[in-house]
Amino acid sequence: MKALFPGSFDPFTVGHADIAERTLKFADEIVIAIGTHPNKQGMLSPKERKERIEGIFKNDPRVKVEIYQGLTTDFATECGADVMVRGVRSVADFEYERNIAELNLQLTGIETVLLFANPQYSAISSSAVRELMSYGKDVSKLTEYTHKTGA
Repeated sequence: MKALFPGSFDPFTVGHADIAERTLKFADEIVIAIGTHPNKQGMLSPKERKERIEGIFKNDPRVKVEIYQGLTTDFATECGADVMVRGVRSVADFEYERNIAELNLQLTGIETVLLFANPQYSAISSSAVRELMSYGKDVSKLTEYTHKTGA
């Protein structure tokens, strides 16, 4: 089974890495997709994000990192995903993510698996990390992750 983990993670946090690692327990392969928008630029370029995520999973050939532009639903079909994975950080996120999952299913016929982040990562979001970085705060503990192959 091939899973697609879509999003524009800027930066990729330990919470995202945890979701990706847990996905590999039920999927044979995961594509971590970096969405781009022609009129928006994050703190890191798509190439920088791709390199950082590849560095986290460099020893795991089951993980691919792709940059795409456009609709996630189109990319899911294009890359041959069997399932999409979305991370849920809190109960408040759940309703939104469930709606996205229903929309994805209607548009593509591809089911979405919603995974709650492990409790130690539940409050960590990319937007929170970006804001801390903009104030010059050290966020290395939030963004560094040691991949446990086969865990």
